[in-house]
Parts: sequence; C-alpha cells; structure tokens
Amino acid sequence: MKQARSTPRLRFSTRVLLVQMAVVFAVVLVTAGTFAALTYQWLGEQDEARALTVARAVASSEDVRGETAALAAAPESSLTPASLATGPLQRNAESVRARTGAFFVVVTDDAGLRLAHPNPAMLGQKVSTDPSVALAGGESTSQEHGTLGSSVRAKVPVFAPGSSTTVVGEVVVGFSSDDVLAGMLRNIVPVALIAGASLALAALASALLGARLRRLTLGLEPEEIAGLAQDQEAVLRGVDEGVIGVTERGTITVFNDGARRLLAPGSGVDFGGLALADSGLPGFLAAAGYPSEAEYGPSEHVMSDRVVIVTARPVRIERNSPGARPLGRVIMVRDRTEVQALTRQLDAVNALGTALRAQRHEFANRLHTVAGLLDINQPAEARDYVAAIMDNGPLQYPARDLGMLKDPYLEAFIGAKSIEAHERGVELRIGSDTLIRGRITDPQDVTAVLGNLVDNAIRAAVSGESTLRWVEVELLDEHTGDGGTLHLVVADSGDGLPRSPGTDIRERIFSQGFSTAQEAAPDPAAGHGVGLALIRHLARRRGGDVWVSDDGSPGTHGAVLCARLPGVVSLGTNDEEEP
Repeated sequence: MKQARSTPRLRFSTRVLLVQMAVVFAVVLVTAGTFAALTYQWLGEQDEARALTVARAVASSEDVRGETAALAAAPESSLTPASLATGPLQRNAESVRARTGAFFVVVTDDAGLRLAHPNPAMLGQKVSTDPSVALAGGESTSQEHGTLGSSVRAKVPVFAPGSSTTVVGEVVVGFSSDDVLAGMLRNIVPVALIAGASLALAALASALLGARLRRLTLGLEPEEIAGLAQDQEAVLRGVDEGVIGVTERGTITVFNDGARRLLAPGSGVDFGGLALADSGLPGFLAAAGYPSEAEYGPSEHVMSDRVVIVTARPVRIERNSPGARPLGRVIMVRDRTEVQALTRQLDAVNALGTALRAQRHEFANRLHTVAGLLDINQPAEARDYVAAIMDNGPLQYPARDLGMLKDPYLEAFIGAKSIEAHERGVELRIGSDTLIRGRITDPQDVTAVLGNLVDNAIRAAVSGESTLRWVEVELLDEHTGDGGTLHLVVADSGDGLPRSPGTDIRERIFSQGFSTAQEAAPDPAAGHGVGLALIRHLARRRGGDVWVSDDGSPGTHGAVLCARLPGVVSLGTNDEEEP
C-alpha cells in the first residue's frame, strides 16, 4: 500500500505571504520607531536651542541685570512673594514668556531663590533643579522635570551690571515636553501613512508572488516537489531506457544516463537547458519532440551499429485546474538492437521448426510404408523404397538441388523458404557453385542473415516486371586456421535497385528507413526498413559484412547481395556423421 506524503496545513504561498508580511511589518515598525526617536531628539534639540536663545536674550538685558543684582544684594527677608510678584523683574519675565510662547521664564538670585516665576506662590523659594552650572558662570541645556512638569530648558548666568565675571543670578527658560511630543506626532503621521502603504504594497507583492509560485510549481507544494524530484531521480537512474523531457518551447529539461548511452555515447555535453533542435542529437528526435498533442511512434531508427525505437507522449497536468495544461513531451528511447536480431533469428528458427515438423511427418509416413511392406513379407520392395528415399531426399521441397547443401539446418531452412516462395509464384533454387563441406555451428545468425536476404529477394521477384520469377542462393564455406567462414550470394529476377542520382544506392539500402517492400509502405515498428541494417550489424559484429555486389536492372536480373559470416561453420565435415 502506497503511503501518501504528508503536506502542511498552510499552503506554501500562504506561508510565504505570512513570512513576508511579518518581515515587512518588523522592518516598518523598526524604521518608524527609529524615525520617531530621531524626530523627538531633533525637536528636543531645537527647543533646547530656542530656550537657550531666549534665556541669553533675557540675561543680557540691562534691566534684568540691574534688578537681579539689586534683589540679590537685598536681605532675604525682603524677598517676599507679594513684593516680587509686583516687581519689574516679574513683569519683564512674564512679558518674555508671553511673546516667545515659552512654558516658563524663571529668574533667580545667586543663591537660587526665585525672583520671577509663572506661579507667584513660588516666588522667594529655591528652585527645584540644580542651578550650580549657571551660577558658576556656565550655560546648560537639558530635559528635566520640575514643579511645572517635564520641559526642555536652558540655564544662563546673569552677570552684574558692568561686569562679565560677577554672577548675581540665573535665567531659566523652558518649553514643555508635550510640545515636543506634539511636534513629533505631527511629523509621524506621514511616516505612518507610508508604513501603511508599504504594508499594503508588501501584501500585494506577496499575493502576486504566491500566484506566480503556484503557476511555476503547478500547484504543488515544496514538500511534494521534493518528493517528486526524489522519485524522478530514482526512476531515471533505475531504468535502462533513455528518457528525454522537452518543454513546449523545445528545451531539454531531462536527459538521463540511458539517453546519453544510446544517443550520445562518450559525450560530456550537459544537454539540460539546450534547445533540442540545436543540441547536436540525432535529427529524428526533432520530430518526436515537436510540440504537439499527438503521440509519436513507435518508430525504429538505426544509429551506427544500434537500432533504437523512439516513442513520444505529450505531458499534461490537471491539478487544481478545470482543464488539462500542456507541459511538454517526454521521449522514450529503447535499445532494440538485440531484440530485432533475436526476432529475426526467431523467425528463422520458426521456419526451420516448421520444416523439421514437416520432415518428421513425412518420415513417419514413410516409416509406416516400410513397416507395412515388411509386415506383408516384401523386403525387396521395402529395400527399393528406402533406396528411392535416399536418392530423392527426406522431403520433397520445391527448391531444386537441396542435396548440395549437405547441412540439415541449411537444407531444412531453404526448403521451408522455397515453400513460401512457391506459394507466391517464385522459384527458389540453389546455385551451381554451391559447396558446403562443414557443418553450421550458429544456425541463428546464419538463418537470420540468409532469411532476410531471401525474403527481400522474394519480394523483389514478385514485384519485378519479369514473368519468370526466381531467386537463386549460392553458399560456400571456407576453412582457415581461424575457423570456418560462410559466404552467401543471393540474386533474384527483380528490377534491381532503384536509380537515385547523386547518392550511393548500395549504401543507402543499409540505412534506416529504406525498405525493399513495395507492396506496402514501410512500417518501422514492424521492422520494415531496418532489416538490412540489422543483418549488416550481425555480420559486422562477427567480423564479416553484408554488401551489394550488383545493382541489377530491369530485363536482366535484380540486385545481387553478398554476405560473409566468419565463425559459423565447423572444420569437420558432414560425412563424419554418416554410419
């Protein structure tokens, strides 16, 4: 039972959206916070500078300096809230506060006692914040919390009239921290709007990215894609067949080791990402990989010494969509070299078996005849009958002179072929120069090559113009120190090879797609158009060859084909087996 892969509850696009939104929100929050802090600091510094300017202006006034010096020299008991509230220093400080919009303007003596203050009840009392810097002759700015609340303030010394060193008091000017915060809030509104727009833009971009990811991943989740990738690697590396994946635009996306072994042996080119038409692979793949909804093949093609069968199927996906979506094509390449050779050998063995069964049936009939003659006490007639059988052969085939072959495989096989030829009105005969002295040791390869040549010759004789239809086979064995070689010559009464100006027809007939079958269009899936290429491969694999000796012509004879098969004949003779 196949276990289904677990998938997360949230889709990958949703997770991407949430992560992006979280990141954007964090970035916007940090940015807005940083901007707010910097704005608050900047506004505070601006208010500190303004407070310092106002405080300096007040402290430099001659009236303020003179009045502060006079009050600082007066007894502390005279500095009552009532007297100070109506004094010129209080009126001057309040006037400045009203004009500048300051939170407060405070003037003290050299002991830190308030001489002017927005709250008259505080007059004559010591200030709540440290006045030491200003009373020492320095200036300072700070943000502090006093009796009136938090404020941004500046403290400036007040010097005695006519002196630049004698400090008689200080001036403290402050602006409320609430004003700084209000200014920051006014500046933060555009930032908040930009932050909101950024979040909305991020959400839109994430949604568009999620939609594109869904299109690119065909609606699959990353976990599913990872599982598919593992399955693909396991399948592509675990099969011997060649697998090529092609997109709708003709770009190669998958090219496994089997495809490299069959189509580009020894090549180190990375075909992934290349256009199929420009990849340098065999041209017949272009037709298989052409974007189409139709299936291609099976179609057989010859590559050097190999025969491959090519099929192509369109790939579609229907996941999360109402209709099938085309993705491209997958091309399968299978090695049929050995299969085709074995198929033809099997055909030859079947023909041989049919002939042997016919012989067995004939032998049984004749043995019954001999047994009957002996039963009726006619030994002389039985002897004559057996002698007649020995003279005429074990079975009467249409082919003449089968006895010249002296090999049971050749005799039975050519005899069976002569029956097929006779049924089609063709005479199959043995050439006068035939000489077989040894025994056939590899009947499969011999009958495969001989059977293909004879079949082609029979078809040529049937389709030829000559009324005398014949096929002639000559066989000769050659015994050398390296073993026995069988030489084959097959001729027919056909019209010969077709004339093709500008091409070498003798080599072209051994190329993939060429067929001598005239009664029907070549069918690559059935093996037509690859037979001669296959038997040449069989012969060359043994160190021999198959070639055309004579093109032939109408009115004379058809094509003459020759074959040389080393190592298929034993050095012993057939006579050694006779009793």
